[in-house]
Amino acid sequence: MVASRATLPDLKALDSHELKALIVAQHKQLTTQEERILTQSEQLASRDAEIEHLKLLIAKLRRMQFGSSSEKVGRQIEQLELRLVELEESRTKESLERETSAERAVARPVRRPLPEHLPREVQTYLPKEEACPDCGGKLKRLGEDASEILEYVRERIKVIRQVRPKLACAGCDRIVQAAAPSRPIARSVAGPGLLAHVLVSKYSDHLPLYRQAQIYAREGVDLDRSTLAEWVGGCSRLLQPLVEAVRRQVMSSDKLHGDDTPVPVLAPGLGKTKTGRLWTYVRDDRPAGDGTPPAVWFCYSPDRKGEHPKEHLTSFSGTLQADGYAGFGQIYETGRIQEAACWAHVRRKFYDLQAAHKSPVAVEAIERIAGLYAIESEIRGRSPEERREIRNLRSRPLLDSLKQWLEETLRKLSRKSDTAVAVRYALGRWEALLRYCDNGRLEIDNNAAERALRVVALGRKNFLFAGSDGGGESAAAMYSLIGTAKLNGLDPESYLRNVLSRIADHPINRIEELLPWNVAAEAAAHSLHAA
Repeated sequence: MVASRATLPDLKALDSHELKALIVAQHKQLTTQEERILTQSEQLASRDAEIEHLKLLIAKLRRMQFGSSSEKVGRQIEQLELRLVELEESRTKESLERETSAERAVARPVRRPLPEHLPREVQTYLPKEEACPDCGGKLKRLGEDASEILEYVRERIKVIRQVRPKLACAGCDRIVQAAAPSRPIARSVAGPGLLAHVLVSKYSDHLPLYRQAQIYAREGVDLDRSTLAEWVGGCSRLLQPLVEAVRRQVMSSDKLHGDDTPVPVLAPGLGKTKTGRLWTYVRDDRPAGDGTPPAVWFCYSPDRKGEHPKEHLTSFSGTLQADGYAGFGQIYETGRIQEAACWAHVRRKFYDLQAAHKSPVAVEAIERIAGLYAIESEIRGRSPEERREIRNLRSRPLLDSLKQWLEETLRKLSRKSDTAVAVRYALGRWEALLRYCDNGRLEIDNNAAERALRVVALGRKNFLFAGSDGGGESAAAMYSLIGTAKLNGLDPESYLRNVLSRIADHPINRIEELLPWNVAAEAAAHSLHAA
């Protein structure tokens, strides 16, 4: 005799045998439910563990991919991300199915208000009743309930018809007409806004031109990939004087961050790819309390020979913060440029050891280096003099202790071990690693250059390769302007639209007026005047 969960029989009317049977049935039902709940809990725990494991694997593979052009790693990441999305979607769906609406209201955090600067469109929903449904009386406004949703309105392409009326004199038949407005690219139908959108989509949002052509086709606009490529090349040539102005700004500093990354380039006539390089040089003194506008300059080379950075830095003298690339060695030999090594590269070698082997030496090295970074976090933004004083007071003792520990550790290690290689990497660059302590304008690492190159790594994943050396040079030009605009807090698409609408008629001897920080200052002045 089994009772349902919804009803319970009259216990007083049951004899002892029936009561025992009821208790046994209830116990069996509860046991079955507990086993089912336990099984579900184990499945949920297993899924949560798999989600965390996948996140760890994806993070590790992304670190590998940044330093490698392996397409296999990219495919592994995509497969893992698909699996991760499926697991998280199923977890969310099941969680919502189990919760009641009241429980969800309690569990969810308070939603932040939507940004005030966004334009608002008011949609009013009036009740269908025009009179009181009870007595037929006239309805009057009592109040309102209002809520907001965030909506996306897709940008539209529009045609601007430029009309220039011809006017004739009634007395002498003289005809007058306004001159045709300049276009960014001669005889092109593309306006500055469309050109800016194509450039930013390709070099900032990582959309290859063939995908952009597909997107425009969905809007009913037929733009061949070859047409888009002509626009990109035309803009690159048009903006070259501005890129040169960025280069001059960067090279006028006495402290730079430098780095490079590989770029697969299609070899003409072979159907294969060769490996070109994109080099970056960053000027950013804001961490040392300097108000000079930051800038980044990219340049392309078909290979990684040391002659390229030597040529890039012909006009530069000062300190170069860079990795241990051997090609920089001949630059340091002249004494015109000093080397400041990167502690992030030292830490990365020990981190890889710790992740692979759980090495106690790597763990201690990472902890010691973390102490140096903690000091840097405290003094970021202070003056160079104050930074140098604090570093010599607090960081140098930690560095002296770290060097002694590294030397003692090296004597205990096999010369061929990976740990010994990491230790020798640090000790072999010790003087350059200490240089930041004596100059408050220097940084502890070269992360400014690595951040600048991150956009290249993301684009490389989507583009697979550049079409030619010329394509690499166009990419360098666009990365320079887009990266510098971002460093100065500008929306790169708005900045390029502004520049492309003016540069064709702008005097070449005043090209600096179109640099990002000057455009930002001009916009701020106009806003202040309008207010």
